[in-house]
Amino acid sequence: MARVVLGIGTSHSPMLSTPWKQWDQRVKADRQNPELAFRGKTYDFDALVELRRGEPLAAEITPEKWRARHAACQRAIDALADRFAAAAPDVAVIIGNDQRELWDEENMASFTVFCGEEIPNRPRTPEQTANLPPGVAIAERGHAPPSEIIHPGQPDLGRHIIRSLIADDFDPGQSARLPRGTGYVNGVSHAFGFIYRRIMDDALVPNVPVVLNTFYPPNQIPAPRCVALGRAIARAIRSWGEDRTVAVFGSGGLSHFVIDEDVDRRALDAMQAGDLDALAAIEETLFESGTSELKNWITHTAIMAEFGLAMTLLDYVPCYRSLAGTGNAMGFAYWE
Repeated sequence: MARVVLGIGTSHSPMLSTPWKQWDQRVKADRQNPELAFRGKTYDFDALVELRRGEPLAAEITPEKWRARHAACQRAIDALADRFAAAAPDVAVIIGNDQRELWDEENMASFTVFCGEEIPNRPRTPEQTANLPPGVAIAERGHAPPSEIIHPGQPDLGRHIIRSLIADDFDPGQSARLPRGTGYVNGVSHAFGFIYRRIMDDALVPNVPVVLNTFYPPNQIPAPRCVALGRAIARAIRSWGEDRTVAVFGSGGLSHFVIDEDVDRRALDAMQAGDLDALAAIEETLFESGTSELKNWITHTAIMAEFGLAMTLLDYVPCYRSLAGTGNAMGFAYWE
């Protein structure tokens, strides 16, 4: 019988792999975004600056704050990598999402379990890099290797999870080969590439990516369903007939592209308490844009609850980059 021995939750933002002095590159993209989501509504950049004028955001975007917060994030990532190496699990399950990197309008399931033998990861071509929005190319090293790496999947566990979920009244998508994609990446989605590069140091154990659609209507997976899905994945792992140790990852978040510390704290407090009902009760209107990646953590937390593992929050680092409150709040935690 397989057993989960470690859980890791981590943000995967490009800001984590960008020198702090270059964080302002992404502000250009923020200014170009007419639908910055914040507390159930959307705003353009200038409207959001006006809305948040009463907050002390100018103090959050100084060089001193950027340097300190970048350093805090790197310490947390290194600590998670060390914990993963010490646990030395046999296999991994990674809960992440895809931002129309591989799955697009042709066919986007509410969630997909990857059950292939191979998981390729490749750098972008010069032509692809030239077409990227501001502040993305500089972070390439955080999720894509300098040359192609073919990582090992765990098809036996992937297929077992699919069969178990179907028996548990879920309807998973399944993929044994990465889709051709939209041309935005050349390998696995960055939610998974970040785990491979920054936590596993490209020395992967065989793993099963579980890809949630958190971003794109009309079939985003809702928070209560994430709780139920996590519990069902835990049952699938436990019933796998192999005597293996398993690490489970939740990749993404926290609030972005506009930071909302209240939402982050509400979610993190519930995770630390193991309160799945509180996580399921968070309003769907708050899970917009990048903040929707909290659902990867919610699914992960439900898996941890089934195995009785408790959360330790290593750090919460709200990395603001503008007077509009844009940026990415970073979270780093483990469950043992």
